[in-house]
Amino acid sequence: MAFEGLTQKLQNALSKMTGKGKLTESDVKEGMREIRMALLEADVNYAVAKDFIKRVTEKCVGQEILSSLTPAQQIYKIVSDELTQTMGSNLAKLTWSSSTPTIYMLCGLQGAGKTTMAAKLAGYLQRQGKKCMLAACDIYRPAAIKQLQVVGEQVGAMVFEKGTQDPVKTAQEAVAQARYMGRDVLIIDTAGRLHIDTELMDELERIRDTVHPQEILLVVDAMTGQDAVTVAQTFNDKLNVDGVILTKLDGDTRGGAALSVRAVTGKPIKFSGIGEKLSEIEPFYPDRMASRILGMGDIATLVEKAMDSQEDFDEDKATTLMRRMEKGTFNLDDFLDQMQSMKKMGGLKSMLGMLPGVNLSDANIDEDAMKKPEAIIRSMTPRERRNPDLLNASRRKRIAAGSGTTVQDVNTLIRNFDQARTMMKQFSNTKGKGRLRKMMRNMPQM
Repeated sequence: MAFEGLTQKLQNALSKMTGKGKLTESDVKEGMREIRMALLEADVNYAVAKDFIKRVTEKCVGQEILSSLTPAQQIYKIVSDELTQTMGSNLAKLTWSSSTPTIYMLCGLQGAGKTTMAAKLAGYLQRQGKKCMLAACDIYRPAAIKQLQVVGEQVGAMVFEKGTQDPVKTAQEAVAQARYMGRDVLIIDTAGRLHIDTELMDELERIRDTVHPQEILLVVDAMTGQDAVTVAQTFNDKLNVDGVILTKLDGDTRGGAALSVRAVTGKPIKFSGIGEKLSEIEPFYPDRMASRILGMGDIATLVEKAMDSQEDFDEDKATTLMRRMEKGTFNLDDFLDQMQSMKKMGGLKSMLGMLPGVNLSDANIDEDAMKKPEAIIRSMTPRERRNPDLLNASRRKRIAAGSGTTVQDVNTLIRNFDQARTMMKQFSNTKGKGRLRKMMRNMPQM
């Protein structure tokens, strides 16, 4: 997960400073040296790291901090505020043109994830009620057009393509078609290269000058570290981009790109890709990201995910589930439903990473852990799911064979399920019942 290494190093450095009753100037300087090393190891641009340390040091050595008997909160606030400022201070929203369609042009190097991000952005905007069209203007990469058609279909967006026709002409015709079809948004997927070259930039400039996009969004691979900053600077010099989208922020990345791109280019980060699924795209909130980096969690985003998961919330179904939990008749169909709800929220590791004080750097969390129990439950008959007590030895053997697992795996699932059901029944007694009802009213279906 992004920033795990940086988070741990920053927490170690800050704990040495905040663990003291009072701070001296030498304490601050020693802590800043460790923080600077943590930033550089995370591949943050040297000039950005240097400026960050200078600003934090100036505020930390102020008389108010040095004379405080409890400097911890002030120091964390200073570092958090400066991280937020480095990444852009406020949420940078997309702008909209006065006439339809609003055109967003995506650019970037090959392999950055432009095509997938084009579909993710279309899906995100369609969930906001917009009608989107995608234009396939990458005629060089094999199967690029087909890929855009596939991901476009998955998010329910129209795809305009003209094969290997001149991309500039395709973009121009896509605008006319989007206007004719009454699309609110046209997202242009342009070609990338393995490196920046004159031919690539000339083509992008011609597309820009022909269709006049509302915004040019640079797609940057967060795993490329300082190279991402160099790419962003070059594209910005040539095209004057309006914003940046970071992809692969869920990968094993050191986070340097997120902390450097905004400071070096002056262009805001507008979205981040946080997973492989087409629904895994988030607006980039600098203050929330700073909170995550410092290990302080991101409750606001977690709550938003929980609310989004209630799109198809069935109140009658939730009431039935609550009653089953109270009576201890919670069954394997209910168990499967709750696993599906968790997956909609981004998975266990994603959720835990947004909780304050949870350090995932050493945690061995298997995101595929739910696949095996899901396969086991789906291999049962409806009657077996509703009545788990029917699962004798011969049935368990059949289920194991049908799900590609072992009898031991089936036994483990049933044992864990029985323990959970027992706990729910105990929890529902007396005062626990009131707490359970309140929790079911106020929380998403999980």
